Amino acid sequence: MSALYFSDAFGVSESALEKHGAFNVSLVVDLPLFIDPFLLFNSQKAEYQSLHAQIIDYLTYLRDLAVAGEMSQAGLRNLFCFSEVKQTWLGFSHSDNSGRGLGMKFAHALADNLHSLFSSFGSEKITKSSHLEKLCLIREGVGRDMISDFTTNLILGYLCEYTQAFALKHLAPEMRAEFAVNRARFHRNTGTWAAERFTLPKFADDFVILTPKDILTKDDTWINKKDFIREYHEIPRAIGDAELRDRVDGYFRRMLPKNPKQKDHASAMRLTAIEFPILYDYFIRYKENHGHEAEQLSLEKVDASHLVYVRQFGELIALLKAQTSFYSEPLTSKDAAREKVAFLKDVIENKGGFRLFYHHGVPIKKEEDLQILYRLVWHKTRYDVSREVNDGRGPADFKISYGAADKTIVEMKLASNTGLRRQLENQAEIYQKASDAKSALKVIIYFTPEERARAVGILRELKIEQSPDIVLIDARNDNKPSGSKA
Repeated sequence: MSALYFSDAFGVSESALEKHGAFNVSLVVDLPLFIDPFLLFNSQKAEYQSLHAQIIDYLTYLRDLAVAGEMSQAGLRNLFCFSEVKQTWLGFSHSDNSGRGLGMKFAHALADNLHSLFSSFGSEKITKSSHLEKLCLIREGVGRDMISDFTTNLILGYLCEYTQAFALKHLAPEMRAEFAVNRARFHRNTGTWAAERFTLPKFADDFVILTPKDILTKDDTWINKKDFIREYHEIPRAIGDAELRDRVDGYFRRMLPKNPKQKDHASAMRLTAIEFPILYDYFIRYKENHGHEAEQLSLEKVDASHLVYVRQFGELIALLKAQTSFYSEPLTSKDAAREKVAFLKDVIENKGGFRLFYHHGVPIKKEEDLQILYRLVWHKTRYDVSREVNDGRGPADFKISYGAADKTIVEMKLASNTGLRRQLENQAEIYQKASDAKSALKVIIYFTPEERARAVGILRELKIEQSPDIVLIDARNDNKPSGSKA
């Protein structure tokens, strides 16, 4: 495929997408952005508030079924389980746009809490509204990706209408087609999901869905478990009942051992919340009261993502196109993988590509950014490039293959990763054995001299510092020529 971004594939300007309010997604790899339902709740737009009310209404419907004892296994699968809406090209797969979706694990997690956690839906006394994200606070294994997938599915009809409006206005007839979209509307009176037909952008025998930028965020939902721990001490102060406040504080102190460490404080906070679940409601109210910060923070993250994933990564592809020999790929997966790593190393170290990993001069140390960048350099490849493949012993970063007999594992790590030594010692070889790959490469990126020294020291200890299968990438910003051009 020659198209890298939606604007490329459909010949529309970024300004047209910007005017519509849509994010210019990549059509090669999912970008790590997702819908935060809090942004629907907190928006001044009536259409977004209506969507949030629609989500709460659906959850209320599920709760009423559960309370009535009318939830069978078939009902769970039909009403709680959803496929990932891969056509948004957003999420966490990093290889293409095929995610896992919401299975029975999520279904049971939600169903188990309908009687208690969501029993007050529609009649809250502490918070301004109900919030699906509450499930993340108390249930292990339910995170941002599941919340986003559930939200996306529940507002799928709106997203299709939003995309259809853009397609009819900006795309030539041959670039769009009418598609039947499954589970686009829920009919509460019959308790069934129905398909609807929409005119949508056509890409590779499928359709594309655009998402408004102002409901997207990155890293985590506004209501999340990490913030509950980080902001815990603000929560009891909001409890008006002095007696309850004292009981909460006393229980928290009893849960602390002598000379507590940071992890002990976090454990005590979680145990206290289990004993006094009302703390979750006060935390959510605290987040509601600071909703303007959620909008500003998400806007900054999405703008930064656009700069990195669209503008700057797009410049990388321009470099690829200038090197016509780059697509004359080697015959083996290992040689091809090594060539792509060498190109990426050269771009980052010598052509200003290191700037891709900085925001306002501060390094953004995320392995996922290096992984997305590496996936993009396989643009137009004849090889199969799989991300997070799991062959029984955990997911690897990449498996590069050409047929059943030619496979190479590629692992990409930060030099600052605290588990680097263990990973270097075991990881790629374990994945290689599990997947029948015949070779493995390890790529390590560093941002400071100290990080480089640490990585080199570990390699020496393991006696692999001369291995051709280990590549160090210098992403420092203090040792590059001032004339470098990204």
